[in-house]
Amino acid sequence: MYATGKITMVMVDETSKPGRPNGMSQKGCFVMWQMVPNKWLIELVVGGHKVAAGSDGNVAWRHTPWLGAHAAKGGVRPLRRAIQGLDPVTISAVFSTAQYMGEKRIYGLDCFVLKLSADHTDLVDRSDNTAEMIKHVMFGYFSQRSGLLVYLEDSFLNRIQSPGSRPMYWETSMGTKVEDYRSVEGTMIAHSGQSNVIITQFGDNLKAGPAIARMEETYTIDDLAFNVPGLSIDSFIPPEEVQKDYPQENLDWRSPLHG
Repeated sequence: MYATGKITMVMVDETSKPGRPNGMSQKGCFVMWQMVPNKWLIELVVGGHKVAAGSDGNVAWRHTPWLGAHAAKGGVRPLRRAIQGLDPVTISAVFSTAQYMGEKRIYGLDCFVLKLSADHTDLVDRSDNTAEMIKHVMFGYFSQRSGLLVYLEDSFLNRIQSPGSRPMYWETSMGTKVEDYRSVEGTMIAHSGQSNVIITQFGDNLKAGPAIARMEETYTIDDLAFNVPGLSIDSFIPPEEVQKDYPQENLDWRSPLHG
């Protein structure tokens, strides 16, 4: 699969109302490729910065201007962008083991709700001696009429503690409205969405109380195609720095929760 799209991101002050951002928006674009099984690559350019992430089916990795290239902890997981209505097969696989939580009406649609929680093994795999992932929970809201995903909600909590310091906690909550489904080669694909991200930092070190940051993102899909000619496993080779760190790794697709 191949997809291109545009995004707009903006930081929002907590004193402003949702949907009415008061920060400066940054526009950008992205391109992503995906290949079965478990191979994907996404490149995002926004605000003059380029970020990339990928998986060769064994190792997932990220590359940012501030941290360079590094392997993602916990092995390979699906790309969140693909779960946002772009890949019905991945969405079905991710939620195949989910717990049914009942029904809820959202955005005027009657939906059934499915819940996924990272298990203890996955949380340990995604932690190290200074950063511990305490929880990761995801909810999918699916239209009862069409069966399509209309809202994706997930949150995770991390505990960070350096030697000799008190622990700090980072909680990230993200909700994404998925919409504008259109048929592409006979498959219903979402062509736009809006995400709200809230990052809360708290701990004994923050005398003024929790620090909260909020970001809003809107995105549209410009082009999408399946069975792209010329796409091969060579398209998903990790950066050289990651290959040096994991020369013989053969990690499983351990958790359905995305990276």
